[in-house]
Amino acid sequence: MDLESVEVEWVDGDSGGLRRSLLSAVHRVEFEGAAPVRRFASYRGQRHFPGWYWAATTGSLVGFESWLERDRAMLLDHDRRVVGLSSQPFRASWPGATRLVSHTPDYFARLEDGSAVVIDVRPKDRVGPQDAEKFAATEAMCQALDGWSYVLVHEPDPLVMTNVRWLSGYRHPRHRVVGLAGRLLDAFDEPRLLADGVLETGDPLQVLPTLFHLLWSGELEADLAAPLGDGTQVVRGEEGTDG
Repeated sequence: MDLESVEVEWVDGDSGGLRRSLLSAVHRVEFEGAAPVRRFASYRGQRHFPGWYWAATTGSLVGFESWLERDRAMLLDHDRRVVGLSSQPFRASWPGATRLVSHTPDYFARLEDGSAVVIDVRPKDRVGPQDAEKFAATEAMCQALDGWSYVLVHEPDPLVMTNVRWLSGYRHPRHRVVGLAGRLLDAFDEPRLLADGVLETGDPLQVLPTLFHLLWSGELEADLAAPLGDGTQVVRGEEGTDG
């Protein structure tokens, strides 16, 4: 593939108009603010489940075309390095052997250091030869752009995903009760069992929603690769600030 022949098109997030440029000129485009370049189809009998996920990171909706994509959007939203996120951010097209080839990645994530990650989501057993070629071409495009990287992801760890789904129910800022959050951060200034810190802080019915929000935001940390419960070791994270 000749990278000089790659064309990229996207929908401007402000005007809603279609923009088009050669690959070499798009590394400064803020794709995290782009609207989806294609519609999320919904029709009777379809095998996938499209929808919209509200991302706490951006305070906006992010589209998905399957539960697997929804889970990945949730994981990206939970990732403290991510500061911007969009779905179906652009369409890349390039000349193939006999016809024009195009590919639309699933997600674009802007990281806190200003770098960007382009993400494709696909079940591991559903990556066919043509898919693999498109993914490899997209990776080559991203490697050619300063500060960009590419990743193809499959099914997440089931236990991590179960915990992140639970915590996502408390991702909205309304669950961060200010005075209570400060007391919880103090309670877990050193590692201790979740139940012990909660009981020291107050009534579990009032305390737990804020605790789960702090675990979601990274202000508190725990091993999410293990079952989350009363016996989980929790500690104040680097993100944790009194308030």
